[in-house]
Amino acid sequence: MKKGIIAIIVIIVLAVIVGGWYVRTNNNLVDMKGQATKQWANVESSYQRRSDLIGNLVKTVQGAADFERETLSDVIEARAKATSTTLDANNLTAEQLAEFQQAQSGLSSALSRLLVTVERYPDLKANQNFLELQSQLEGTENRINVERNRFNDLAGEYNIKIKQIPTNIVASLANFDELALFNANAGAENAPEVNFEFN
Repeated sequence: MKKGIIAIIVIIVLAVIVGGWYVRTNNNLVDMKGQATKQWANVESSYQRRSDLIGNLVKTVQGAADFERETLSDVIEARAKATSTTLDANNLTAEQLAEFQQAQSGLSSALSRLLVTVERYPDLKANQNFLELQSQLEGTENRINVERNRFNDLAGEYNIKIKQIPTNIVASLANFDELALFNANAGAENAPEVNFEFN
């Protein structure tokens, strides 16, 4: 009789210990994923700020009547594509993130072409509104990089944690999936070619 009671007590104690460990581990993973998800919202917020600034920049540039319409159309089109690409922060796959990055890169490329074209318009370059928007865009690009790096840090820690033993058991049982990370664009490892030609 005593052995049976001791066995029951041991089983109950083990169940409490394992159950407590499972709950703590699950809560820790929920917290880590929640922090990464919250940081993703900061990334999206920075991209939204850039999109808003680009809209104002385009309106300012449109004021220059003889400005190249094709360049403006490219920026407007790229901005529309970038803002229509949305992701679920709780289910970031590598494919979805690559699509998001591609849309954002397209906008960055169109914006770069716009800013290079502006060089041919001294009145526009001297426009205080344009200069202020350009400065804000530069600051926003820096903020985007900071927020993406913070997201990668948090998501990377979470991804490591869900693969560690014994946490991987809880992660598997509770369906904690890996989060995709930002990667450099293709070709970013190559140094840009600089060519100083003076006519």
